[in-house]
Amino acid sequence: MSDKVDFKKIMKPYWQPPVGEFVVVEVPRLSFLMVDGRGDPNTAEDYATALKWLYSISYGLKFASKAAGRDYGVAPLEGLWWADDMTSFASGDKSKWSWTAMIMQPDWIDETAVAATLERTKGRLAQPPPSLRLETFEEGLSVQTMHIGPYAAEGPTIARLHQEFLPANGFVENGHHHEIYISDPGRTAPDKLKTVIRQPVRRR
Repeated sequence: MSDKVDFKKIMKPYWQPPVGEFVVVEVPRLSFLMVDGRGDPNTAEDYATALKWLYSISYGLKFASKAAGRDYGVAPLEGLWWADDMTSFASGDKSKWSWTAMIMQPDWIDETAVAATLERTKGRLAQPPPSLRLETFEEGLSVQTMHIGPYAAEGPTIARLHQEFLPANGFVENGHHHEIYISDPGRTAPDKLKTVIRQPVRRR
């Protein structure tokens, strides 16, 4: 059996930016399991359902791949966040937020593998979200930083990114607000949570 693929090491430039410092990265094209939805992630049933399916399929794919001789660690949960009226996003009115929850997949995972895992999972979780899919996603030029602490305390860092760093460096937004949840909130104290905050950009 081949050695286990260590995505924490491979993805270090994208998953481990410095704390309190904004860095510019070129994010490559990657493959993700994705589910779209809308509403407060803390209370929306659709969000809980999306995560349940994303993790179930991701671990099913991992175990099937391991059995075939290619083991790897399941990637962290990620989220794209936006609102039709961005004032509700800035104000923190999460009930009006839209989101895409997603987990990165190895490049050898294909639609056939996803379909087979989906069939096996249906027996436990009933019907999957209609938007569940495997899709490639390329953000390209982006600015990111590591936030340490509760999700609710991200506001000042996000404001500094958009109001100070981007204009000072000749960048404008070019995509949705992106978060990568490095820590497991079920096992990590809120003040120690690690979250990558990323914003795709283009030069002004």
